[in-house]
Amino acid sequence: MSRLALIFPPNHLLLLLSLLISAPITATSSASTTTDYQRFKEAPQFYNAPTCPSIDGTDEMCSPQADHVAMTLDAAYLRGSMAAIFSILQHSSCPQNIIFHFVASATADHHHLRYTISRSFPSLKFQIYPYDSSAVSGLISTSIRSALDCPLNYARNYLANLIPQCVHRVVYLDSDLVLVDDIAKLAATPLGGNSVLAAPEYCNANFTSYFTPTFWSNPTLSLTFADRKACYFNTGVMVIDLQRWREGDYTKKIIEWMELQKRIRIYELGSLPPFLLVFAGKIGAVDHRWNQHGLGGDNYRGLCRDLHPGPVSLLHWSGKGKPWVRLDANRPCPLDALWAPYDLQQTPFALES
Repeated sequence: MSRLALIFPPNHLLLLLSLLISAPITATSSASTTTDYQRFKEAPQFYNAPTCPSIDGTDEMCSPQADHVAMTLDAAYLRGSMAAIFSILQHSSCPQNIIFHFVASATADHHHLRYTISRSFPSLKFQIYPYDSSAVSGLISTSIRSALDCPLNYARNYLANLIPQCVHRVVYLDSDLVLVDDIAKLAATPLGGNSVLAAPEYCNANFTSYFTPTFWSNPTLSLTFADRKACYFNTGVMVIDLQRWREGDYTKKIIEWMELQKRIRIYELGSLPPFLLVFAGKIGAVDHRWNQHGLGGDNYRGLCRDLHPGPVSLLHWSGKGKPWVRLDANRPCPLDALWAPYDLQQTPFALES
């Protein structure tokens, strides 16, 4: 059986092939690098299955039947965000029960972001929250790739403060991914009695490499993981219990590690290590199918990579290479063809079938 057949059920595979055939041919320059506003097509309307509970006519934001998704929005990754939203809705059994929480820089054009999302997804339930990055900007240390130093990468630290108090659980997703499965399954991940978040863990990764020799040579710091089976996890896909986060004041715990990093360099890789310091070895389990990460290659060259063995529910182009950039440059990787059907961007040079 082909890998496409494993990723997509037969009916979705037919849709994929039809979308690939009708996908627009775009100019070779990347729209995400220009100052012009990007234009996107309107997505199809998606409706709940008959078995879905309705949240219409209630306090939708606080409805226990709603599934909440949090993402960041910015100009450089907006094309990826739109594709991610499209993929989530397309594969959801209850798309009308999904509420999106978008975090954007306080200096961004929120009116245009709202217009862009509403134009492509007229029925989407969403809120945009302004994120004042001034507090965190002074705590960001330079890392191995400049994109990792963007203050918006740290917005996930503050979700519990931004999202309404009545929302108790949220799925946080990066903008460089697409789902090929029902997000309700991921949102329902058990968190047990104590875990604040859940994510796929990768215990074969070299965990020590995420921290500097200074960290490991300091007896006090290295004891941080003494009573934990700490494993790497990717923070681009997380199920977060916001109520437990607020009760434990985990934003403060993460900031304390960032403050220490400014005094003693204990890690190199952007916003990930503080999450590992606070949560590694304490998180709920999520099947690896929910984060087929690394499809963007490494942080230096962004070379093509293949899928990891096993079933696929979410494809994640973490790493330097982004599918929309490679497609525009006519240098796509083979797996970028799985992202292309969700690309809603319009260009002046688009040729529609």
